[in-house]
Amino acid sequence: MSTPAYVVREAVDGADRDACFAVRREVFVDEQGVPQELEYDTYDETAVHVLAVGADGVPLGTGRLLLGADATGKTGADASVGSLGRLAVSKAARGLGVGAALVRAIEDAARGRGLAAVDLHAQTQALGFYERLGYEAYGPEFPDAGMPHRAMRRPL
Repeated sequence: MSTPAYVVREAVDGADRDACFAVRREVFVDEQGVPQELEYDTYDETAVHVLAVGADGVPLGTGRLLLGADATGKTGADASVGSLGRLAVSKAARGLGVGAALVRAIEDAARGRGLAAVDLHAQTQALGFYERLGYEAYGPEFPDAGMPHRAMRRPL
């Protein structure tokens, strides 16, 4: 039996969160040019972070789930809906299924906390990825960090 190429799990400590932030910095700040002051916010303190780690211990991807009051501003004030965000996969790990595994881990975390659905704000170039995972776009396109986005939702 072969060893999996990576594992996906909830971030459990400061080192895990630092690994999440490192992937986000690589993808959003360095690669996409998002200003660092926009990338990190107060929601990072209360969010559920998930982390994909390679068999060699290198962080490959991350995402976060906002809950309760932190999520309602992004979900139409519906406290039964979580907000998936900051999904990022390092360039070296793209095409390995890491992004889909992170989304499913975030959905599992939401389901385990009693939520009925997950919303997200997708970059328009990523709509197809999320649609393949069962998300449906709604509402008009809007700018976020200078890039076009659409709101999407998937019932759990």
